[in-house]
Amino acid sequence: MINRTVKDVAQATEGVQDGMTLMVGGFGLSGIPENSIAQLVKLGVTDLTCISNNAGVDDFGLGLLLQKKQIKKMISSYVGENDEFERQMLSGELEVELIPQGTLAERCRAAQAGIPAFYTPAGYGTEVAEGKEERSFDGKPHILEKAFKADFAFVKAWKGDEAGNLIFKGTARNFNPVMCGAATITVAEVEELVPAGELDPNQIHIPGIFVKRIFQGERYEKRIEQRTTRKRA
Repeated sequence: MINRTVKDVAQATEGVQDGMTLMVGGFGLSGIPENSIAQLVKLGVTDLTCISNNAGVDDFGLGLLLQKKQIKKMISSYVGENDEFERQMLSGELEVELIPQGTLAERCRAAQAGIPAFYTPAGYGTEVAEGKEERSFDGKPHILEKAFKADFAFVKAWKGDEAGNLIFKGTARNFNPVMCGAATITVAEVEELVPAGELDPNQIHIPGIFVKRIFQGERYEKRIEQRTTRKRA
């Protein structure tokens, strides 16, 4: 069995260069690859295109890369709680491509499955459809969306083994599974790394074939983006 373990985040991010396209898992601050993002900031790589549901918040998640002006283009479904993202987009400093959330997920999944493109009704008749091929199925108009092409995918899982098999926990499952194998190199950081064969095969969400590098992360903050409590009646 292939051992996909690397010793640390520095080794996991080897090969990341200026101008690359990166997929980054998570939704808001849930299930983001904290260690990988911090290392990208440390590396100082620039002119990045980042494919991610959104960009975290001003001082955490992909917001850290935005602060350092390391991202040239964001491909996301919404701006979220990130004021710096909004400021850079409105000022023209940051190129932004906003995509319907389901289409964003499916373009990742299509890349994972080796499907070059697919038709979807989402976005038809809007700016999203501009310049795209249109076709009708059963009388309903659709637009052609192409699978993403990315150099690296950085994902976060709860548990993983040395062979790269992954288990996600709760809502942290979000965009992480569909980004596995959707790039040339998939890097998975996990909270707990165990020997191959220790995970229950019936509980594995992503098989190791989709993962090139895996390492155990550390010091996870797991911030809560919007803390809500129930009000008493």
